[in-house]
Amino acid sequence: MNVAAWLDRAARADPTRAAVYLGTRPWATYGELALRAARLAAGLRERLALVSGERVAIVMKNAPEYLEALYGIWWAGLAAVPVNAKLHPKEVAYIVENSGARLTLDDPRRIADIAAEHPAALAPAEAEALAWLFYTSGTTGRPKGAMLSHRNLAAMTFSYFCDVDDVAHDGRLLHAAPMSHGSGLYNFTHLAKGAAQVVPESGGFESAEALELLEDHGKVSLFAAPTMVKRLAESAAAAGARASGLQTLVYGGGPMYLADLRRAMEALGPRLAQIYGQGESPMTITALSRRHHGEIDHPRHLERLASVGLPQAAVEVVVRDAQGRALPAGETGEVTVRGDVVMPGYWCNSEATASALRDGWLWTGDLGAFDDDGFLTLKDRSKDLIVSGGSNIYPREVEEVLLLHPAVAEACVVGRPDPEWGEAVVAFVVARGAPPAAEALDRLCLEHIARFKRPKEYRFVAQLPKNHYGKVVKAQLRGLLAAGAPALR
Repeated sequence: MNVAAWLDRAARADPTRAAVYLGTRPWATYGELALRAARLAAGLRERLALVSGERVAIVMKNAPEYLEALYGIWWAGLAAVPVNAKLHPKEVAYIVENSGARLTLDDPRRIADIAAEHPAALAPAEAEALAWLFYTSGTTGRPKGAMLSHRNLAAMTFSYFCDVDDVAHDGRLLHAAPMSHGSGLYNFTHLAKGAAQVVPESGGFESAEALELLEDHGKVSLFAAPTMVKRLAESAAAAGARASGLQTLVYGGGPMYLADLRRAMEALGPRLAQIYGQGESPMTITALSRRHHGEIDHPRHLERLASVGLPQAAVEVVVRDAQGRALPAGETGEVTVRGDVVMPGYWCNSEATASALRDGWLWTGDLGAFDDDGFLTLKDRSKDLIVSGGSNIYPREVEEVLLLHPAVAEACVVGRPDPEWGEAVVAFVVARGAPPAAEALDRLCLEHIARFKRPKEYRFVAQLPKNHYGKVVKAQLRGLLAAGAPALR
């Protein structure tokens, strides 16, 4: 099936229904959006002579035309290569070249120039045909293009309805996060149900604007990175707003620390859901539902909040040791997943594909453990594991404790080489106001975790280095340590 068939279906059934808003203003009905996509498809096929399977890159910030571009590409039987518009031009150039994109759409006006006067018929597409070439964030080395088929995207969408949230016919999806990644992937959830999508006039995330749009539209869902959730919750608390127009805030894409999550739940109410996925298994590995967030009387409520939830219904998830053996509950190993949502491989990278996909299973590179109830808790990326004195130390466990201190706004833990212990734990800390005393952080750690996990060094910094998706780039922090920058403890 071609995922653009969902737009065709919605347009035929209810052509005058609002499909896209720019802020609070209607931008296109379903009939108009389908016509725009069909006219763009005609221009791509007839004017530019693109043929089925060829790639078109989209390098734009969030805009209503983003949806027109995506569905025009699929309507023509082509594959989309969405690229984060905040990337450096050299990074963009690499992705465009690596993908072999025949065309780059970098301005909404370019779409209107290409569109033909008469619409094209919806092109057929095999379920296994490439639909979305999803480039990883590239925190280490060059980004890789995860090949997502029409089947992958359909399985992801169905899993959302089963495991994450329902979508009402009059619901709204707010695109505050980049449409080149998680927010754009979730566009299908509302389009397939004939619900509307909202693009902020700012083209991105501004917490005050987002709060206003929640109230203006009502029944709003959105996908957000943890940093966005923190900012939205802080703005809501400062304004005394309860965000009553919010239906569900789905968060993912990085670690959501327990202290931050509890503050967000207090500010926004029981409206949060968590998903754990990767570009290679888009948005679909595990989910922690709104129900589980809200079960405050459960004896293991806090442990569940610190987890990433239960395996989603569309996949199998197994924690394995280095030899590939499945591990029982309570033991930590690498998270592996298989199902119709998992990519068939990386674009033009057989070596990386062979490393990530083994016997039908995706090896995620994430370390985690199941509990007896089937909830998965992530420890860290395998490359971030610290081994000190022969003992494994998971940075996230230490970070969670440091964030309990009221003067700690952010924390990131890495290892540095140590001649005696192999590695030593170093904590980079962003203070909220005056930096706390290192002795106070030591006492906090000793109250909650084993002594050997306590940081040997604290470095207070103005901010943590992050990529364009809000993830901390630990390689830069390790680079500071390797360069011999003086300790700040």
